[in-house]
Amino acid sequence: MRISTRAQRIEPFYVMEVAKAASAMAREVAHTDRPMIFLNIGEPDFTAPPLVQEAAARAIRNGTTQYTQAIGLEPLRERISDWYQQRFGVAVPARRIIVTAGASAALQLACLALIEAGDEILMPDPSYPCNRHFVSAAEGTAVLIPTSAEERFQLSADKVQAAWNDKTRGVLLASPSNPTGTSIHPDELRRIHEVVSARGGITLIDEIYLGLSFDDTFGHTALALDDNIISINSFSKYFNMTGWRLGWLVVPEALVPVIERLAQNLFICASTVSQHAALACFDALSIAEYERRRAEFKVRRDFFIPALNAMGLNVPVMPDGAFYAWADCSQVCSKLGIRDSWDFAFEVMKQAHVAVTPGRDFGNADTHHFVRFSTASSMQHLQDAVARLRAMLA
Repeated sequence: MRISTRAQRIEPFYVMEVAKAASAMAREVAHTDRPMIFLNIGEPDFTAPPLVQEAAARAIRNGTTQYTQAIGLEPLRERISDWYQQRFGVAVPARRIIVTAGASAALQLACLALIEAGDEILMPDPSYPCNRHFVSAAEGTAVLIPTSAEERFQLSADKVQAAWNDKTRGVLLASPSNPTGTSIHPDELRRIHEVVSARGGITLIDEIYLGLSFDDTFGHTALALDDNIISINSFSKYFNMTGWRLGWLVVPEALVPVIERLAQNLFICASTVSQHAALACFDALSIAEYERRRAEFKVRRDFFIPALNAMGLNVPVMPDGAFYAWADCSQVCSKLGIRDSWDFAFEVMKQAHVAVTPGRDFGNADTHHFVRFSTASSMQHLQDAVARLRAMLA
């Protein structure tokens, strides 16, 4: 069977090979005194709070499961709008909000609406691999620009300006970022957008971890800068609804009918049950629970990052959000006599029964020196993982 060139352009998701190996080993060691600890998964260990679960059950019982509008339930769009005002002090009219089947659908719709064949989109290296593949699926080319710890592993206005050429269509940013947990400083983000806007380009920003910001310096939505910025968000991370597949997109008003037309044809609508459930996310009791969980993620970060640094797994920039640690493992690899983070991931899996994510998927510039840890696991698991790593590296 002939496979499309488009499909062949999508690189393998190497982390899944590690995940499969970890799952296989987990079955072998499940009944030992050292079961596998999974610190490789970018998914909250918390699930939807009670009011959200009850709202989903109620929707099913009441039979409110028919298709919604392609752009989502109006009451849900209104509540998302209210959340922007209450949380960030930013007015985002509901008419600019499009509810999608997860942030993945939001990214796909934005890319299909705005990217022509051959367009180049500038992105930081490292960055989440699926984002560049959305660009590729829209016949565009993701141009990865190496970043440094001094830049918080984010693009700068100077680098965007230097990389811009006749094929450049815009930038795709993420703040906070996966895999680093670091955000773009608001002043730098403003400068980047000015560079892009002056050239008639587009600024797309993935803000799915914005709700899990721990630092007031960075906990601001890019939507405060300009109505022409396109923001992708999700109910998966802050709202703990990963498998419910629900997200949203905020776009300039003129783009709404274009996205709506694409969504009608490609998705019909996001899950109706998930949308009705998500209405309860914004209840005061639910928000209080999400804030308690956000505080717990910060406590985990504050324990885990210093512990990694003390073991020679240096985290060059303290994450200001999300639940990741982007650690340089080159010193430890040298000590163990192994090549890079790929080998390190399998060595840690074998010796310590801890699953982590090697840097290979996240880019090309120095990612072989880095490994991503996820702190989206219980404090007990993190403490046990640290103890095992210490014993392994002693």
